[in-house]
Amino acid sequence: MRKLLFCLLTPLLFSTIEAQKKPLDHSVYDGWQSIGEKLISNNGKLIVYTINPQEGDGLLVIQETRGKKLMEIARGYAAKITDDNLFIICKIKPGYQQIRTARIQKKKADEMPKDSLAIINTQSLSIQKISRVKSFKIPEKSADVLAYLSEKSLPEPKPKTDSLASVTYLKVLADSLSKVADSLHNKLAEVQLKGISILQDNKEVKNLPKAPKDSVEEGTDLVVVQLSANHKVLFKMVADYAFSKTGNNLAIRTTRKNNDAGIKSFLLKYNTQKGITDTLLIGVNDTKSFAFDEAGNQLAFAAERDSVTKALRKYYKLYYYKPGFDSARLIADYTTKGIPENFTVAEYGNISFSKSGNRLFFGTAPVLPIKDTSLPEFERVNVDVWNYKDDDLMTVQLYNLDKDLKKNYLARFDFSGNKIIQLANEKADKILTTLEGDGSSFYTVSDYGKRVESQWQGYTLKDIDAVNPDNGSRFTVIKNFKGIVSASYTGKYLLLYDERKRKYLVFNAVTHQITIIANDIAYPLYNEEFDMPDDPNPYGVVKWMQDDKAVLINDRYDIWMVDPEGKNKSVCLTNGRKTKTQFIYQTVDNEEKFITNDQQLVLRAFNEKDKSTALALYNLKKRIFSHPVETEKNNINAIIKAKDTTVFAFTKETFNLSPDIYCLLNDSTFRLSQINPQQSNYTWGTAELFKWKAYTGKPTEGILYKPENFDAGKKYPMIVYFYERNNNTLYNYLPPAPTPSRLNIPFFVSRGYIVFVPDIWYTTGHPGKDAYNYIVSGTRELMKTGFVDSTKMGLQGQSWGGYQTAILITQTNLFAAAWAGAPVVNMFSAYGGIRWESGLNRQFQYEHSQSRIGATPWEKRDLFIENSPLFHLPNIKTPLVIMSNDADGAVPWYQGIEFFTDMRRLNKPVWLLNYNGEAHNLVERRNRKDIQIREQQYFDWLLKGEKPAKWITDGVPAVLKGRDWGLKTP
Repeated sequence: MRKLLFCLLTPLLFSTIEAQKKPLDHSVYDGWQSIGEKLISNNGKLIVYTINPQEGDGLLVIQETRGKKLMEIARGYAAKITDDNLFIICKIKPGYQQIRTARIQKKKADEMPKDSLAIINTQSLSIQKISRVKSFKIPEKSADVLAYLSEKSLPEPKPKTDSLASVTYLKVLADSLSKVADSLHNKLAEVQLKGISILQDNKEVKNLPKAPKDSVEEGTDLVVVQLSANHKVLFKMVADYAFSKTGNNLAIRTTRKNNDAGIKSFLLKYNTQKGITDTLLIGVNDTKSFAFDEAGNQLAFAAERDSVTKALRKYYKLYYYKPGFDSARLIADYTTKGIPENFTVAEYGNISFSKSGNRLFFGTAPVLPIKDTSLPEFERVNVDVWNYKDDDLMTVQLYNLDKDLKKNYLARFDFSGNKIIQLANEKADKILTTLEGDGSSFYTVSDYGKRVESQWQGYTLKDIDAVNPDNGSRFTVIKNFKGIVSASYTGKYLLLYDERKRKYLVFNAVTHQITIIANDIAYPLYNEEFDMPDDPNPYGVVKWMQDDKAVLINDRYDIWMVDPEGKNKSVCLTNGRKTKTQFIYQTVDNEEKFITNDQQLVLRAFNEKDKSTALALYNLKKRIFSHPVETEKNNINAIIKAKDTTVFAFTKETFNLSPDIYCLLNDSTFRLSQINPQQSNYTWGTAELFKWKAYTGKPTEGILYKPENFDAGKKYPMIVYFYERNNNTLYNYLPPAPTPSRLNIPFFVSRGYIVFVPDIWYTTGHPGKDAYNYIVSGTRELMKTGFVDSTKMGLQGQSWGGYQTAILITQTNLFAAAWAGAPVVNMFSAYGGIRWESGLNRQFQYEHSQSRIGATPWEKRDLFIENSPLFHLPNIKTPLVIMSNDADGAVPWYQGIEFFTDMRRLNKPVWLLNYNGEAHNLVERRNRKDIQIREQQYFDWLLKGEKPAKWITDGVPAVLKGRDWGLKTP
């Protein structure tokens, strides 16, 4: 009887629980969480990570890798763990509401709330907090020292006075003014009696130092802390600082004080072990790129000492210090032998020592003409001169202007000859160093004189040279090369993948010979699924082996060990092709320069058939997996490893489960986080693969998202969303978030929609037909299931998906509603347009890239007409919303205007949203929230029969902008 009662009550119980769930709404976004930064201690015992809401205050968590939670720090971020695992340092943000209030009050930058610093002892779990900290640093290889730079001190608050004090103050002020007036009357009487000469001051004026008129940004307090003893050393007026790798020395630059000529600027070196401070330079305006050698004894930097703050031209010079010097020595400036004519030491160059410390590298840069300031600004011409011979379009030049003004070329200072060896130059500006700067062969990659063609090709051909870093001499490796290059660790070999030949080559720097390698691999080493009108990219190089004995190369599924001499047979390490499992190498050591012969390879396994994943460990010495690879139906990502032990941390997710942190140690897996518990209060959904045969005959996949408690006997409205191919995202968690312009899939699924995401495969010249062949065939196949309401189907696409939405509704009337974000409607005008986020012309997209026409408009005019929705607009019967923003950096926003005005000319139902000053994908959260509401209102109106909002029925006239957003429904 009890069992029967339980059985009768159980469905009712679950029904009650389900009834308590509610669909997602727009109020849920801000609190929805994600895992942010994460790091693991060297000994593998501690993990630190942040949990961040979409809007609001985050949380930093300190936890044992076995699961025990040790501490939570509200608003903590940017954490570091010391090398000995004993301390965790992090910053603490001001509260979200505190910052918001200050912004509303329009506080100045110095008045805004500032970060704090937290120092946590991992043994005692004690925490020390320091307010108003600008930055902090710890050495890469040392455990016991920390330096932090404070913000500017706040001005002393004025004391509050009561009424009695105010009266007293006024009385004193009145008495004082009365005495001043009496004194002036007496002096006037004296002048009238004795003459004006008595006002002259005959006292000797002492020659006091004057405060400099040229003001600087004054430095602030730098505190150096010995963590184990909590011993602190204070340095005043600090502007910049940098530790050596081992932390034995700290370089510090101080500034002068604007109102005190007695306080000068210095370049200091502080020995953290001995507590001794040495002065390396006196009188420094600015320094750049502090660089210690590996041992932390040698120091080099660029400094400027002679100019005023606002000088139109400043000359930086290279300084060098080593033990035994009484100060830093000037070793290079624009007059030094070897510096090219009209060049100088670069302000923005990267200064570094080689691993051995025997070589010093820095940058040189051209001395540009000084800007003409002889005329006032309002009388100066302001014009951009475009020339067809320019390497880059003017739009690209203007976009890259700041970078180009900072551009510099690698050089080496020769200590033996006190001269400069210039390694890179304006004709060969990119350089690959080897053996961590100690190699005997470097390599330059240059597209000088070949950049014009990138306007329509999307790539440039390269000339590659081998460079002798001892004397700067060059040897041509290959000319007009298209592909990728990878130098071996020692520099003996240069690996080249030739995209046109679809072959790997190796250049031998000793013999100067080029050899074809990996020729014995029977499978393509290039992207088998590439469907753009260009040469396919390779699957890529994993890394070189120790001593350059081999190089590891990927095919679609496997990792191959390949002999750079081309003599020994290539060896397949992973055998993933048999099960259609891809093995992708994960770099878990940021210092890794090559793979050792006995290394354990950390791999992410992905099964193409069911989209399952696994963390796989491969024993390179034994050539076997440490454990059988068994993929699970989830998505494993973001793998990190403890430096000194085999403890791993990673995130694991599915469509239903947020990406949480897990740890793997001693073959046991521990779940550490559990974010978004509130999800259980809302209806969610499921994700599954849907397979069908497209109109082309190709077996195709897509992802089908169904609402929670899906009933195959019901009819559901459906939105079809697409880009290119998304089947690999089956187990991706999609948080409900205000959309940048894509479809908010979990939001609509939670509210009773089916969402279908079909894959699309392309042929050159017919992207519009291809979209039809795959999207419509998949949609009609779903209609056969009986649970899709064929009269209530919508389309949503952004960017390339927006274009496909536009072309699709000219080919079919199957859909009741469409939403196109940043669509191209006219391929003729878009072909010559500019991508303002980069300055690039769009021609390459049509000839060689995503738009897949494979020709120019004058070569294949018919294809541009066929694939431009503009020429087929009379066919459209589907209502359409367009989003085109006036600061779109990818698709010219006039494409949206053309689309809207032509649809309006044809009296087609169309709406255009232009978010002022916004990008291709919405950036501002307020705009993301707005478009999410409008998108729901639009689809609910046409696919669910809800009442339309005012912006749909009446629009929002310009006079009502900012007064009525049109979001209300009748």
